[in-house]
Amino acid sequence: MTTSDMVIQLCEKMNISIAELSRRIGQSPQNFSKKLKRETLTLKELIKIADVLDITYEQAFILPDGMSIKISNKK
Repeated sequence: MTTSDMVIQLCEKMNISIAELSRRIGQSPQNFSKKLKRETLTLKELIKIADVLDITYEQAFILPDGMSIKISNKK
């Protein structure tokens, strides 16, 4: 599953259109749709999506010893 697929699925689960999400994060629907098609969403944009939808976003590397290097929008 690609990042764009995840964002599309998130919108379906949250009952929000891609266009509405794009407006909430301060982008035009056309620009945001192009980013989804090209798979060029940035980490900053993914965190902003999570923030405007009031959900948690996490990205992590999990090392063999169980230690993780993680980024999250929730502290």
